[in-house]
Amino acid sequence: MAVMLLRLFAKAILWFVGITLALVIAFKWLPIPVTATMLMDENGFTKEWRSLDDIDRNLVAAVIAAEDSRFCEHFGFDAEAIEQAIEERLAGERERGASTITQQTAKNVFLWQGGGFFRKGLEAWFAFWIEAVWGKRRIIEVYLNVAETGIGTYGAEAGAQRYFGTSAARLSADEASRMAAALPSPKTRAVKNPGGWLRRHGNSIERRIGIVRRDGLDRCVYS
Repeated sequence: MAVMLLRLFAKAILWFVGITLALVIAFKWLPIPVTATMLMDENGFTKEWRSLDDIDRNLVAAVIAAEDSRFCEHFGFDAEAIEQAIEERLAGERERGASTITQQTAKNVFLWQGGGFFRKGLEAWFAFWIEAVWGKRRIIEVYLNVAETGIGTYGAEAGAQRYFGTSAARLSADEASRMAAALPSPKTRAVKNPGGWLRRHGNSIERRIGIVRRDGLDRCVYS
């Protein structure tokens, strides 16, 4: 019985590895048709896939500035951010997010929202492989097409059309920074006419867009 269970477990592992790697390889080129988050959204979902060539560079710089300034330096995991998050938890302070754009993309494409060690483990598995197989340019392209940008709204194009009545290819630095500021909580954060802290946060992101360009923090996307 023990041998049989061991064989079944081994087969299950092999099937898991084979299926997940097949999906990773396929999505290196294919648009992501739908995600679990979209299907589970009680508001339905609107999306329009766009290649990275049709997404304004301002938005790429804005999300790097807001979400993951070391995007071009790490291999899917930001060790410094993880260490800071652990220190803040041990000190009982408010924790900052430690997930990279790569990890968020892995979660959004292959998994579901929410926490838990099991899901985080799967996220790490997929994050490693999309870094290895997709590369940075494809990761940011997929991220900007599947990230939730508003209530029932997914991706840069649908978000740009909803909030600014324009294409994702023609976003100003101000518009891009407003969208990036809302990304961590798109259902509750205002994109148009934000006030208070959110407006200041958007202004800060807009200023950092210039730093991203100056210091080549998006070099892995456009090199």
